[in-house]
Amino acid sequence: MANLKNPTTFQQQVECFEEKNIIVADKDACAAFLKKVNYYRLSAYYLPFKTDDGKCQPNVTFEQIQKIYEFDKELRMLILGMIEDIEINLRTQIAYYSAHKYGSDGYMIEKNYNKKHNHNNFEKHVNSCIRENANTLIVKHHISKYNGKFPIWVIIEFFSIGMLSHFYRDMKTTDRKKLSKELYNTSHFVLDSWMRCLTDLRNKCAHYSRLYYAIFPAIPKMPINEKYIPTRKLFAQLYMLKLMHPSADVWNNSFLKPLIKLFKKYSLYISREHLDFPYRWKSMLKK
Repeated sequence: MANLKNPTTFQQQVECFEEKNIIVADKDACAAFLKKVNYYRLSAYYLPFKTDDGKCQPNVTFEQIQKIYEFDKELRMLILGMIEDIEINLRTQIAYYSAHKYGSDGYMIEKNYNKKHNHNNFEKHVNSCIRENANTLIVKHHISKYNGKFPIWVIIEFFSIGMLSHFYRDMKTTDRKKLSKELYNTSHFVLDSWMRCLTDLRNKCAHYSRLYYAIFPAIPKMPINEKYIPTRKLFAQLYMLKLMHPSADVWNNSFLKPLIKLFKKYSLYISREHLDFPYRWKSMLKK
């Protein structure tokens, strides 16, 4: 097996960029930036320009790589705001549905799920949520007053987005169908797909992972009446967010307008093709 690479100094990292055929106009400024942003993290941003020999196409500058990185950072923050709205809405609607059909703690009864549901694992995850939040007032209150029992509308707030996705996927098919119809007028297969993609996208944004030129692990399914054919690039994920967001006004004014401004701000450095943004992307993303 190969040995691990030796660590390099910031100055050597600047030279690494130059060896990749990247033009570094100001070496001191480049080194200063690398002191704040890990070389390994930043190096992923020259992937769109990489050639077969491992180097970059001619005329690629460090400034361009840096600006794409900054664009990506601002984009993640913008997307996270919309995911928050969607996620809170999903938690609210799923908890409301479960509570009114199965009771406040019906989520702890195995027969209320489909056959694929692993109830022992689910209980372990629920108990883990309680332990991790043991010092919060709400957990202390329910332990002292309700003997450690939590209604669905309380415990669901401690679920990760991944756990929320699994919770929905483990519901009975009739319940999933009804929820997907009420929420988005679509099938449970589509909502299953969206929640998996939402989990991947949310985790990428929360962990500061690269969105620019990224290939996503799953393609969001589209409702029958949608003509758009999604791919594994970012635009498909944003189109899905548009369909999921509960407010047209918030989406158009708090996401689409800032997104258009963001594209203008970095227009000299980014390419919409790298994100699979079609020519009519503005009208397509309008809700």
